[in-house]
Amino acid sequence: MEFHIVNDPNADDIMDVRRGLIAFNDPFVEDAQDIDVGVYAVDDAGKRVGGIVSKIWGNWMYIRFLWVDPALSGSGLGTQLMKRMEDYAIAQGCHSAWVDTLSFQAKPFYEKCGYQCQMTLDDYPVAHQLHFLTKKLIINPIP
Repeated sequence: MEFHIVNDPNADDIMDVRRGLIAFNDPFVEDAQDIDVGVYAVDDAGKRVGGIVSKIWGNWMYIRFLWVDPALSGSGLGTQLMKRMEDYAIAQGCHSAWVDTLSFQAKPFYEKCGYQCQMTLDDYPVAHQLHFLTKKLIINPIP
């Protein structure tokens, strides 16, 4: 048997491993929904000024990316994007959400949105921290 170390593996190299992992996982999670979803804020000129991209897998939503134009920082746009994404996730049957964020990014913002830090990796990737936060999504009963 040979072993090959490949720097910057191409898409086929990555998919070889991914296909094997998917084949192993499928019997355990074949009924779990798996969808990517994005919510975007568009200004009057038609320009995207913010967005959130998440993955819904089973009953969990994972926030992959959240961005707000720096000119709109503090405007509440990030909170609005989060609310819309969480509402969508609840409608898809999600009971929980999670996100990871670096120490120089948005940990206080996520905490303000109700997320709680579950774990922190120190010195990641070198001199910062990587935080993992979760939140229980509450299904609001219809009055």
